[in-house]
Amino acid sequence: MTKQKKTIRLVYPQWQGADIVRWIPEVKDPEQASRGYYLGAQLLNFLAPANGQDTFTVPVATDKTERKVTDGVLDKEVILAQTRAALDILMVQNPDRIVTLGGECSASVVPFTYLADKYKGDVAMIWIDAHPDITLPGDAYAGYHAMAVTACMGVGDKQIISELPARIASSNILYVGLRDWERDEIKVRQAQYGIRHLTPDEVREDSRAVSQWLKACGASKVLVHFDMDVLDPAEIIAAVGVVPNGMKIAEVVRVINDIAKEKEIVGLTVAEPMPRTAIRIQEMLHRLPLLNERNGASDMKKLS
Repeated sequence: MTKQKKTIRLVYPQWQGADIVRWIPEVKDPEQASRGYYLGAQLLNFLAPANGQDTFTVPVATDKTERKVTDGVLDKEVILAQTRAALDILMVQNPDRIVTLGGECSASVVPFTYLADKYKGDVAMIWIDAHPDITLPGDAYAGYHAMAVTACMGVGDKQIISELPARIASSNILYVGLRDWERDEIKVRQAQYGIRHLTPDEVREDSRAVSQWLKACGASKVLVHFDMDVLDPAEIIAAVGVVPNGMKIAEVVRVINDIAKEKEIVGLTVAEPMPRTAIRIQEMLHRLPLLNERNGASDMKKLS
């Protein structure tokens, strides 16, 4: 008898890995803008199909504390604590497959390295994203979400990397939808790592280039990271990034489903939802009488 595989849903509303306030000026409160990914993860879970999967939520701090860079990583201590909390959930539950709803891009790091360890490196990682996410501590940008791929490779802050169960070889990583390197040294670094990429135009009509790469890679299982900023802002603005000429929703869905036809997807992350309109509605609701009263007393504290 074939053992049924255990799939869990991991809600991972980590926001501390990003420093994005300046890119969403329509949200006037910087505290609310910073924590937008927290609300975004909750909305993804609410909108996702109710399919009976066991769902676990990584405890993520929402306290208003001073944000600081330690060893080149913004909010490093909080990220370390949340990394350990996510790993604790996975070690207890021992899933075979994980659907992760983030949160910023670093929400993939723990589940993907857990799965790489579980399957003894027999995994390919397809990173569907506008950006390569291979920055390092000490680079111009200290947000950990931009270090997500390098962290999966076992490169980066030594303390964070030491917590992760495994490393994914750069030869087993493919970018899809990549179109914004932000800085020249990132493009150079990608070449040094030897990570191949496909632009939105290269997967516009079909998924053959992805299929060919998968066959050449040889891994039997696949981890798929879907960053919502890969989407074309002319069709939908669902993330912080709004770089033009991205992938259409139908193209992303087709690519992921075509991957599933080729190989077994054991990890799927949807990340970087920035619900700009929902945040503004939330701010509005917190300013209305009666709605912001708690136990008969006015309380203007925001909940997210």
